[in-house]
Amino acid sequence: MSVRNILFIMCDQLRWDYLSCYGHPHLHTPNIDALAARGVRYERAYVQSPVCGPSRMSTYTGRYVHAHGASWNFVPLKAGEMTIGDHLRPYGVKSVLIGKTHMRADTSGMARLGIDPESSIGVRISECGFEPFERDDGIHPYSGHDPAPPYNDYLRKADCPGENPWEEWANAAEGPDGELLSGWFLKYANRPARVPDEHSETPYITSRAMDFIDAAGDQPWVAHVSYIKPHWPYIVPEPYASMYGPEHLLPVKRHEDERRDPHPVYAAMQDHRVSKSFARDEVRERVIPAYMGLIKQIDDQMGRLFAHLEKRGIADETMIVFTSDHGDYLGDHWMGDKDLFHEQAIRVPLIVHDPDPRADATRGSVNTDLVEMIDLAPTFLDVYGGAPVPHVMDGISLRPGLFGEATAKRDHVICEYDYSFQDARVTLQTKARDAWLRMISDGRWKYVIAEGFRPMLFDLENDPDEYHDLGGQPGHEETIARLHEALFCWARQPRQRVTVPDGAIESTFVQEKIAEGGILIGYWDEAELEEAIRKEWHPRFAAANPLIGPTLKKLLRKTDRQETEQ
Repeated sequence: MSVRNILFIMCDQLRWDYLSCYGHPHLHTPNIDALAARGVRYERAYVQSPVCGPSRMSTYTGRYVHAHGASWNFVPLKAGEMTIGDHLRPYGVKSVLIGKTHMRADTSGMARLGIDPESSIGVRISECGFEPFERDDGIHPYSGHDPAPPYNDYLRKADCPGENPWEEWANAAEGPDGELLSGWFLKYANRPARVPDEHSETPYITSRAMDFIDAAGDQPWVAHVSYIKPHWPYIVPEPYASMYGPEHLLPVKRHEDERRDPHPVYAAMQDHRVSKSFARDEVRERVIPAYMGLIKQIDDQMGRLFAHLEKRGIADETMIVFTSDHGDYLGDHWMGDKDLFHEQAIRVPLIVHDPDPRADATRGSVNTDLVEMIDLAPTFLDVYGGAPVPHVMDGISLRPGLFGEATAKRDHVICEYDYSFQDARVTLQTKARDAWLRMISDGRWKYVIAEGFRPMLFDLENDPDEYHDLGGQPGHEETIARLHEALFCWARQPRQRVTVPDGAIESTFVQEKIAEGGILIGYWDEAELEEAIRKEWHPRFAAANPLIGPTLKKLLRKTDRQETEQ
């Protein structure tokens, strides 16, 4: 059976190596593993930015950060950028949002264009092209997106009262004397959240996804089910709060060499408060078990969601995509949160289950090609029969590979980061316009440029843990030059000419169409034009154009008559 629907699942801040199908020895995720067993698990999938907002905007548009411009969490995606929903709407596909996008609406752009933000068009522009079934970015009310989130009302009805139940129940523990212990504080990560499991954020989003599926009707749909967790605050309800302990932690990946004369930007990021906190073993021992519990909860909810597809009888016509928007350092490389380009931050899980029988050729396989998250949007377009739009999307459809067909392989992956909003920029006294990092990796070498500073370089073959930055050491000039040129080649490609397809520009008819409008450039006389019409043009097509001038029309008809007589 062909694909009718797409269940597009994204977790927030889920590392690629914190699933058992990706090798975690203690965190067992049988439902996600089962999805991988009936689909394709991508081993080398990379995001286009290590931060929520720009990473998601790249996934939704199929375009690099460099192209769409939403470079950090509070930078709006400009009105007019086409997204998954915009590309699929002409094919009769309904694209809906259930959960998080981290989208900030371009209100000034809509005002300039006279678009009412409350109109159907304005809502779609504000929600990354999706129709919001339930928008929930979490961190209420601090996200600025949800002044009155439905989840808070839901908690109050579930006997979890308060001014902000999200914070007081879903993301707080309770002390021995009944006092609230905020989940914002890492100290309390080892305590269970006050909220009952069934009313916590991940089951709530799952329930809302099931509500949409039940109400969807006959129209094909893409449902973006976007979970807030395991993103901080790191706190989880029972039974997950007690499932893991310090004995289940993976060995920390950091080296003293990383603190000896590090790259200036890296040094400044190591000095961020969150990095200094995660450099402490007691922080890791409290936070990571909660992080693992949040992931285990997600896996259980995947079982619930997948079973609902079966119950509704649509599992055999629904593609399932499971991924994350970026990873989490968790103390590796002396870092916390995200913000740089180590594998822990930019490599993500990606599992695609395609129910089409043609995908039987790759079912249960592991794909080791370099893949970028911008590849999802063109994949979805491909599913619904849309022609590729390489002048708009930078990504490449994964679907031929799912069918076992030979596909063009990517030579490099690209990741970008605008750190102008971070303390590192202030520390380094870098101008906002210059506070950009760009990374290119060919799978073996990872090269990073930072305006005003030396480059970074890592050899992933001989230094897979990325402990030793070779960017300032002699002996790697040829590799640096090669990757620098590849990055420069990528950067100088046109990314804003999206209104005219390349094929139309490359057509042999471009100049004749210009001349059809009566614009005659470079011709010596009528005889030369008549010769061009006879040998280069298609006069029957051109003569039908009502805009052509009388002189040209007369010559076209003369040529047309001569060809007819012949």
